[in-house]
Amino acid sequence: MKILTVVGARPQFIKCGSVSREIRKGRQEILVHTGQHYDYLMNKVFFEELDIPEPDYNLEVGSGSHCSQTAEILKRLESVLITEKPDLVLVYGDTNSTLAGALAATKMGIKLAHVEAGLRSYDKTMPEEINRILTDHCSDILFCPTQTAVTNLAKEGISKGVYLTGDVMVDTSLYARGKAEKSTILERLKLKSKGYLLATIHRAANTDNRDNLENIVKAFCAIEEKIVFPLHPRTEKQLRAFGLYDKLSSKVKLIEPLGYLDFTKLLNHAKKVLTDSGGVQKEAYLFKVPCITLRYTTEWPETVDSGWNKLVGCSVDRIIGNAHTFEASKQYNDLYKSGACRRIGEILVGEK
Repeated sequence: MKILTVVGARPQFIKCGSVSREIRKGRQEILVHTGQHYDYLMNKVFFEELDIPEPDYNLEVGSGSHCSQTAEILKRLESVLITEKPDLVLVYGDTNSTLAGALAATKMGIKLAHVEAGLRSYDKTMPEEINRILTDHCSDILFCPTQTAVTNLAKEGISKGVYLTGDVMVDTSLYARGKAEKSTILERLKLKSKGYLLATIHRAANTDNRDNLENIVKAFCAIEEKIVFPLHPRTEKQLRAFGLYDKLSSKVKLIEPLGYLDFTKLLNHAKKVLTDSGGVQKEAYLFKVPCITLRYTTEWPETVDSGWNKLVGCSVDRIIGNAHTFEASKQYNDLYKSGACRRIGEILVGEK
């Protein structure tokens, strides 16, 4: 069997390394990079740090609107599928690359598998939610990280080809954690363990909405503790466009996007994390770091139910209040089990 894997964005690079190692034990894999994320700090560094095989193809689609980017990936991916004639296309997560890969495979009658199937925030204003739903309904094989994800699919009438595998990010985190501890990022930024908050903001609902982004800036400036804030390119662009970049106080330490190992070290040693990222919510839970989510919904409800994650939206008062007072539950359960990559590999190797 020949498996063609489609990746294109930072979260997918992180996930695919461990799965690719398992796939390549028993099947041929063709790795296609769409080029959705393309600069070094959002792209190449992850392949180097996580020992991900070099892509066989790079579609180099670059930036663009959701429609134009998805359409361009579809157009360029079609020729690769015609050339390679894979037996199965594998996609990850919920980005434009995910949806384009799913649509291309489906339109060409190629079997489709989706890693992180069944996640739902039930907020259709999020492009990622639309991408998840459409990809799941196109998929023949659905790898679910949690029982909640399996239940979500069942509610939508999807039960065939559904596998509860566990979460691939657990395997990736375990693989990288030892390496990450060798990072010198704390020394380089002159930080002490548990002496800072870590912030990540990149969702369009926050970055492209002036009121939301301004509220976040106001809250960050009012929080008493130091905040380390790696700036996603979109976030920096919008901060400058709205005239908010220079309003951030000196307590907010702005830095470039980080590679996975540096970021993992920063997250593991943070006192708390402030984020709108689904992946960071989950990673914070894995590292037992209290998480304050600047959204009103989440695709990882288990982290909220367990008392380790608080949804606060973009309310200035709620962000500030929880940054100062939120304490995670004293109870901690291993919600996300390891071994998902091995299970996914075994299932795919068993496909004919």
